[in-house]
Amino acid sequence: MTTNMIRYAVLTVIALVMAFPFYWMIMSGLKTNDEIFRMPPTLLPEHMLWNNYVDAWHAAPFARYMLNSMFVGAAIALLQVINSAMMAYALTHMQFRLKGLFTGIVLLGYMIPSTAVYLPSYLVLSKLHLLDSYSGLILSNCVSVFSIFLIRQAFLQISHELVEAGQLDGASHFRILWTMLVPLARPTFAVMILITFIEQYNNYFWTMLITKSPELQLVSAGLRSFFVEGGAYGLKWPQIMAASAFTIAPLLVLFLFTQKTIMQSVNMSAGVSK
Repeated sequence: MTTNMIRYAVLTVIALVMAFPFYWMIMSGLKTNDEIFRMPPTLLPEHMLWNNYVDAWHAAPFARYMLNSMFVGAAIALLQVINSAMMAYALTHMQFRLKGLFTGIVLLGYMIPSTAVYLPSYLVLSKLHLLDSYSGLILSNCVSVFSIFLIRQAFLQISHELVEAGQLDGASHFRILWTMLVPLARPTFAVMILITFIEQYNNYFWTMLITKSPELQLVSAGLRSFFVEGGAYGLKWPQIMAASAFTIAPLLVLFLFTQKTIMQSVNMSAGVSK
């Protein structure tokens, strides 16, 4: 009993420490500029300035930025699910020559920094006339070595005898993959989708490199534009904090809806069944 109480107390402290930056950001959006930098700092604003959130929302097209990020992130996550599932299935439950070599090449690609392929990727998109477009943003990120590796590890935990049973019943590889393996690995796919969506939602450098139109800006680029070009540089910290708060709201909502599935994935990886 005492051990459990200590464990819960430690976990509570860790949770509060993790949540404090979000609390500080939300509360700073309700303060004045001087109050944010007051020493000693105040945990609660003297007056709740809700108009800071309204002013920040109307100061820049944040609705467009957020819709762009959600659309691009969702499209990339969907394509990565398809590509990663097919690739992982081939690497785990199909037999072909040089399978081990091909698996090694895929894993070797995971060691290459993403910045190392920015230049060739940019040149390829330029030749295909996909720069400064939604197609370029999505297609340039539709394959992820990390996602392939993650789904491969999940498929390795599924008995190959199950796949062989499906083949004996006359099921095609396509049917075995999407009606047998994918449902069994659903928690891992949920984690992959969450990681991919968050990564692409916050993508900054690559999107700034291949897009120039303000209409295509994602959240990170939009926040930078508001911070620098909107005259808010060092002057409108309450609005900056408010903008940061409502732009991460979709990610928090997504996490709340998927946390149960994430825990199932953790249990599955640890070999725990409930």
